[in-house]
Parts: sequence; structure tokens; C-alpha cells
Amino acid sequence: MSFSNDFLNIIDGKKVSSAISQPVINPSTEDVIASVPNATKEQLDEAIKAASTAFPAWAALPVGKRQHAMVELGQLLQKHLENFVSLLMREGGKTKDLATIEAMQAVAWFCEGGAKQSLPDEVLLDSPERKVIVRYVPVGVCAAITPFNFPLSLMVWKLAPALVTGNVVIVKPSPHAPLTAIKLVELAQQVLPPGVLNILAGDINLGKQLCEHPEIRRISVTGSTAAGKDIMRSAANNLARVTLELGGNDPAIILPDVDPQELAPKLFWATFHNSGQICVALKRIYIHEDVYDAVRDALVAYARTITVGDVSQPGVGVGPVQNRVGFKKVKSFLEDCKKNGYKFALGGEVDHNRKGFFVPITIVDNPPENSMIVQEEPFGPVVPLVKWNDEENVIRRANATVYGLAASVWGKDIKRAEAIAKRIESGTVWINESLIFHWDYPFGGFKHSGIGVEHSKAGLMSWTNTQTMTIHA
Repeated sequence: MSFSNDFLNIIDGKKVSSAISQPVINPSTEDVIASVPNATKEQLDEAIKAASTAFPAWAALPVGKRQHAMVELGQLLQKHLENFVSLLMREGGKTKDLATIEAMQAVAWFCEGGAKQSLPDEVLLDSPERKVIVRYVPVGVCAAITPFNFPLSLMVWKLAPALVTGNVVIVKPSPHAPLTAIKLVELAQQVLPPGVLNILAGDINLGKQLCEHPEIRRISVTGSTAAGKDIMRSAANNLARVTLELGGNDPAIILPDVDPQELAPKLFWATFHNSGQICVALKRIYIHEDVYDAVRDALVAYARTITVGDVSQPGVGVGPVQNRVGFKKVKSFLEDCKKNGYKFALGGEVDHNRKGFFVPITIVDNPPENSMIVQEEPFGPVVPLVKWNDEENVIRRANATVYGLAASVWGKDIKRAEAIAKRIESGTVWINESLIFHWDYPFGGFKHSGIGVEHSKAGLMSWTNTQTMTIHA
């Protein structure tokens, strides 16, 4: 069963267009693959009114019925899985394997995460004189602002807990990758009552209007740190609550006891999956000097086996950067490396005659700690390798950043790796693995990498108000 060819806003269960539209570009070819409407302020008001009207009945449903709706949503997504995979490849520049992983993760988040999580009342005291109950009450009309790099799964990360706790949602997808989000919300109308889930495509102005709207009670955002700050400012007047999952400059620390050949593929995919456009991808890899050359050479050798190209072609392992803005940003990092004379162990040269937003897999060989490529996040297929020889020093360097989203430690001495991991200032620290997520594992950032967490009971609670009820006999 194929999707319809239209990509329209969904308000109160109905498809809605607008006078102004914006193109969506295939990053592999730079061809326009669709147009989506730019929602107006009036349409935003209509969507929020529809959501407000739908909220009381949805919140009053027994949680078991909302959980069942999550299962139905997951099954609907599974039924159309091939369509979602194809769309992710075209709008996101993802390989088929990666697009399939994303779509299947979204299915699981609905069918298992959303279907199993709940916040039952908690009895704190039950005596002859008094009973004290804690209730978790849905917030109301919420905004979900989603990014371009994982436009389907990161939206579902927000929708499953928001809906199962009884909230209603307005989704505002990235203008660079709105198509899969629109199609999921369109399909969801087969399961959800009108107004419970709405979607509005648009630019930064729509996002600002959404965040400033007095009836928006909560805003969940995945995006850059700069965007997160803007959203906090917009939300402040109405004291709308925010959860922000923002940028990162994620360090990996490689201990001297690793096996370079075994490690290389793991480091490669932890760094270059989705062309490095993952908020928790490895952004700077600190390698002990005893194994630096061996790890570098093994990583370069493995990287040479991976083809960068149009994801619709066979044998391609890494696709393009998703949009022109990101493409220009990544190129600025390469230009800075060249200007400062840093050595490339691999890559570094963009083919400007090639159509598509392609950046070669680039590995920068031991640049200075204060270099742009070490201190900032390129969000593309470029990574610096940096030597270390003193444990205290490398921990200090790993933490010497405004970011604190994720980190990893790699080595056979697990006790040493764990001791280092406990001193890293980030919301997630993986040991001998990376990019592992689960609806029961809290996920959030320290410092400028975010506020609050997604997933787990803590993430579920963030979609609710906590109410204490006391009953005097």
C-alpha cells in the first residue's frame, strides 16, 4: 500500500493546505521531491483550538485504552514500513539499512515503550486518619519540535510518552525533513480522535509563534543549543515547561589495551552513521599514545572500505549531509583545518563539481586541543583523533566543554574504564559501545546539552503535573 502524494498539514483530523509552500530537497540529488505548506498563524490557532477541545476526553480515557492506541499506531507504521523507509532515504539521505533501523525503532517505541509505560497513582500514606495519594496528571496541549536528522524516530520518542500520559500534541517538524512526520500524523488519524495529534509544517517563525502561544503548556525540542535557547526565551512569558535535547561535542576515550582491528569498525559507525549527523555521535576521539598510530591506521583502513554516495545506489554505506546549511557548515570546518595546516589522515577534499551534499569521510590527525574541529561540533562526517598519555589530563580535556550530552570509554580493563566514565560530565556514558537507546533508559544532557530527560519513568513524568491529594477521614 503506497502513500498518497500530497504532504499537507493535519488540523483536527483534516488535511489543510496554505497559500505559501516550501520545497523539500533530496540531499543526494538536490532535486525537489515534494512541497509542503507553510502553516499560517491562523492555522496554528485552529490547531491549538482543536487540540484544546480534544484534550478532556483523551485525558479521561483509561490509560489502557491509550496504551492500546499506541500499539495500533505502531502496527500502522509497520504496515507502511517500506513507504517510510523509502521516504527517509529520499528526504534524509539515509541508506536503506539506516532508514529501516529508524523506522523499526519507531515501531518498537509505540508497540513496546508506549504500550507498557504508565504512571499509576502512588499511595504515600494510608492511615485511619488520612490517606495521601500522588497523581500524575496530563499537562494539556503540548508542542513537539523535531529535527531533520532522525525525523521519524525522534518524533515518536516524544509522541509515545506524550499521548500515553493523556496529552494532546502539535508537531512542528524540521523544514528540511517534514515528510515522514507528516505521513505518520496523517496515518495516525485512523487511530486517534480528531485534534489529539496535529502537525504544522513551517519555518522558524512558525516555531516561535508555537512556543509563544499562551495555550501551549509544554514544549519538547530536539535541536541545536542555539535553537534551544531561543525556544526557552519564547516559552518564558507563559512559563511553558520545556525539555531540551540539544547539541553535543561527545568525547571518546580509547585506553591503551584495546585491539585496534577489533575497535576500528565500532569507532567508525559510532562516528559516521548518518554521515555523522547524530547528536551523540563521536565528535572527538582521544586515543592513548601507545596505540594512537595503530588505531588511526585501522580506522582509516576500515573507512576506505565504505563508499560515500547517493543512497539509492547499491554498495553505498554513508550518504550526504542532509541539507545545504549543514553542508556549508561542515565545509567551514575543513577550510579551517586547511588554513591552520592540520593533517588529514583521510579525506578533507569536497568535490564541488558533484551534485548532492556530499562530504568525504574525513579524519583529522592529532590537531591541537584548541582547534575548531576539537572544540566545536561539525555535525557531519568529520572527526579529529587526538593523542593522550595522562589519565587526569584526558578527563579534564573531555570535560572542558559547555556540552555534556554523551561520551564513551573503550578498553578491556573494565574497572579502569568505569572509573573514568564516572568522572565524565555527560548525561550518558557508554563503555565499549555507543548509540544504545531504550524507552526505559533516561536520556538527556548536562550543561548546554539540554534540560530534562526523555524516556524512562523520569521522562514520562515530565509530560505530567504532579498532584498530591490528601483525604482526611
